[in-house]
Amino acid sequence: MAARGHVQDPNDRRLRPIYDYLDNGNNKMAIQQADKLLKKHKDLHCAKVLKAIGLQRTGKQDEAFTLAQEVATLEPTDDNSLQALTILYREMHRPELVTKLYEAAVKKVPLSEEYHSHLFMAYARVGEYKKMQQAGMALYKIVPKNPYYFWSVMSLVMQAISAQDEKLAQTMFLPLAERMVEKMVKEEKIEAEAEVQLYYMILERLGKCVEALEVIRGPLGEKLTSELQSRESKCMMLYQRLQRWPECNALAHKLLLKNPDDWQFYPSYFDSLFHLIDQSWSPPEDGEHCSEGSVHHTVAEVVRFVEDRIKGEDGKDSRSLRGPYLARLELMHRLRERGCPEESLLGDPLELMVQFFGKFGDKPCCITDLKIYLHLLPPDQHVQFINRLSEAVPLGEQGDEGFAFPDDTKALQRHLCVCQLSRALGLHHSLDADGKLQLISELKAHYRHGLKFGKTALKTELQFSDMYCLMAAHVYVDLWKETGDENMVWQGLGVLQEGLSHSASNAQFKLLLLLLYCHLGAFEPVVDLYSSLDAKHVQHDTIGFLLTRYAESLGQFAAASQSCNFSLRFFHSNQKDTSEYIIQAYKYGAFEKIPEFIALRNRLNQSLHFAQVRTERMLLDLFLEADIVLSLDESVKAMSLSAEEDDILWDNMRDNRDLTVFTCWDPKDRQLTEEHRRQSLEEETVWLRIRSLTLRLLASLASQGHTTPQQNSQISNENGVGDKTSILGSLLAQLNQTLQTAAESAEKRIQYPFLGPPSTRLASALSSGSCQCQAAAFQLSVHLQELESVGLDESSELQNQICNSFKSLVVQLQEILNKCKGDLLEMKEGKLKTEPSLLENLIFFVETMCIALWMASNCAKILRPLKTSLQKKKKKKKDANTALPVVVCGFQELTGSLQDLLTQSVEFIKEQETSITALKLASLSLEEFPQDEASFMKAAMDKVQSSYLRSLQEVGDLLKKRAETIKSLKI
Repeated sequence: MAARGHVQDPNDRRLRPIYDYLDNGNNKMAIQQADKLLKKHKDLHCAKVLKAIGLQRTGKQDEAFTLAQEVATLEPTDDNSLQALTILYREMHRPELVTKLYEAAVKKVPLSEEYHSHLFMAYARVGEYKKMQQAGMALYKIVPKNPYYFWSVMSLVMQAISAQDEKLAQTMFLPLAERMVEKMVKEEKIEAEAEVQLYYMILERLGKCVEALEVIRGPLGEKLTSELQSRESKCMMLYQRLQRWPECNALAHKLLLKNPDDWQFYPSYFDSLFHLIDQSWSPPEDGEHCSEGSVHHTVAEVVRFVEDRIKGEDGKDSRSLRGPYLARLELMHRLRERGCPEESLLGDPLELMVQFFGKFGDKPCCITDLKIYLHLLPPDQHVQFINRLSEAVPLGEQGDEGFAFPDDTKALQRHLCVCQLSRALGLHHSLDADGKLQLISELKAHYRHGLKFGKTALKTELQFSDMYCLMAAHVYVDLWKETGDENMVWQGLGVLQEGLSHSASNAQFKLLLLLLYCHLGAFEPVVDLYSSLDAKHVQHDTIGFLLTRYAESLGQFAAASQSCNFSLRFFHSNQKDTSEYIIQAYKYGAFEKIPEFIALRNRLNQSLHFAQVRTERMLLDLFLEADIVLSLDESVKAMSLSAEEDDILWDNMRDNRDLTVFTCWDPKDRQLTEEHRRQSLEEETVWLRIRSLTLRLLASLASQGHTTPQQNSQISNENGVGDKTSILGSLLAQLNQTLQTAAESAEKRIQYPFLGPPSTRLASALSSGSCQCQAAAFQLSVHLQELESVGLDESSELQNQICNSFKSLVVQLQEILNKCKGDLLEMKEGKLKTEPSLLENLIFFVETMCIALWMASNCAKILRPLKTSLQKKKKKKKDANTALPVVVCGFQELTGSLQDLLTQSVEFIKEQETSITALKLASLSLEEFPQDEASFMKAAMDKVQSSYLRSLQEVGDLLKKRAETIKSLKI
């Protein structure tokens, strides 16, 4: 709650118990205490607001809002009431109401510094930059403090950043902000570093790089002290923007003389060299090369400079610096790219890398350093390179397994680095199956031997030899993918589970386990694995897709709801959180961070993952909760779903997925490429569009039920365009067009690397026939709307068409169900075999059946009044023909067939449950494996078996529920 100690208010003592109850989460007692206090003191506004906070937190939003508005209309000026109302409105996600509170308070107490600053921050929460500028200046006039003045300047900069018209930003907002700061500079009132940073930011955005450089180099620049080399970094950036390459080169050279290990300046040093060469620059005959000092404008000079840094390092006894050694490899890479013969001046890349390994091979960073320069080695030197490195690894005596092991952690790290480099060069992949199995044995032996070095490690620490274990799992995956032998994946799971038992915090073990279980169709163990990763803040966006992609498609509906909620909570809190970060940035003068926070908020709002989770969550809620008796109406209303509005920002969609989250040592030709990323985003977007249109079509189906046939024909918008039927037709046309695009995409059969992006459900949805069947169900709804408008007595051709569509729909549903049939989990020749694609097809059947039932429910609503109306007409005419209309007979056949399909599917699930339960995993012959290894493999198999049973149970329960409600579809 708000701090209250500074307010000398006699009511504080009375209010304290209510604050305490709210702080402790005892909201009911807070409400009771507030009621008691209000009986004695009716005019104690703060007590009323505190009661409203208690009501809000117990779910009584409307009562809370009414109570709060009673106080707000009185325009209170006491600090307690204002702060309590601020807290309440923030919890209600109504920050715009806080601005009205403080606007009123400022009018009543115009000289209050506190209320003016609260008003400024209230505007900041809602992004009212123009009003922020005015509030900042009003505050500065009352209390002439520099921070308030610069709040106003920053608000002008924010108007420029958020302006739709870039011209307006460059000609009005930024020049005005510049003049405001220049005024303070002339009056020598600049006090803080933040004010200089803001001046620099304005000049940079205006493209006034020369003026910005003068500021940084002048007396104002001396105030930039918070970040090490802040002035130098800014100068370097400005020189690059101004293309003043001599100065850029000389400054980088000067800074590297001071600190040869500072990598950020090496790229600038090399870039400037090649620009100078391209421009044929030569130094003047007399005087300095440039204002920053001497310039290195030839490759020979730069090579000599780098070599001198290395010689300087070699002569020292202290810790060696990696910077100069890496700079030599980087320079070689750049010279080779340009085809420069001077590359030979640096020596043989193999020798340089061997030297680097000799110095830094015992550090974990050695692999990441060398991996990016492996392309410098020709393929015929790969084996020679690894042999040379192996010679530099001190290994002890041979153990019982026939392998020599390291005697200490430094030797272990060197050996591990050699193994990782071997894999990165493709030497692991070129082995045959027996060679790979031999390699796995060696990696496992090294892993288990290395555990002795971590016996005293804390539970949260990783074991020194963990990477051997992870690499062994990668080789198992290679064998599984190459041979199709599922036994390999069980062994891979076993070795990862063993690794996790020794290194409970190893995120890479958990991530790979998570991926393997999902590929086997088992989602149950994944929930705990993901939860134990303890993903923080933005990671819910960057790696959340690993969880949400598989939850529903593997039939774990409860876990799917939970995982979607988990992600959505983060996205929804993002708006509130970033507002708080922005306010803190204003308070502490971190102006350069404010655009970054706003960019983060936009990035998250436009996230592909956010749009996916929101859509999937709503579809899931409909599939699980929308009872067909109540139709969709209630659920669609509760979700505020609109068929007309598309709230997904398709044009600004951001793919924030971290597709490099898995540790990967694969050679370049097996790694994820930019083309893979592009294709994956394309595929994800098409699938999201299908799901979004399906959701909006369901909303459209629900809205049909809200009107009578007479109203339905009258509904049109202001332009007189279309009615609700046309919305359904328009959305269906979009769906059919998207399905056509999807079919073209699926034909490409894009294969991603195993550790790359997961494939969407698109290809399997199309091959199962569920997308086409769902579109057919929606098409039927369009025909039924046409039937509603013409009636039963004049529509024999349309009725026949609808009846044929009913039959076709049943055939399609039967085909989808047939594609689910088979054994999900079975024992073959003493080996356990999974068929996750059958489970995914079963989920498609469930989703399609739900949509078919909603269509049928909608059909019943339309046919009931039409049938009654027809019967009345016949009675009046005393027509003896009592035969039912064709469409009614067809509908009765449809409901009977749907009932039959549901019965079939429930029976199939029962059979599967029986056969999976009957699998005796204990009888599996795993004698060829050591006892510990066999027990970890069996534990993994148990988890898969349990997960399949859980999925079948949840799917079965949902289908039984649907089978019960279908009985209500009688006309």
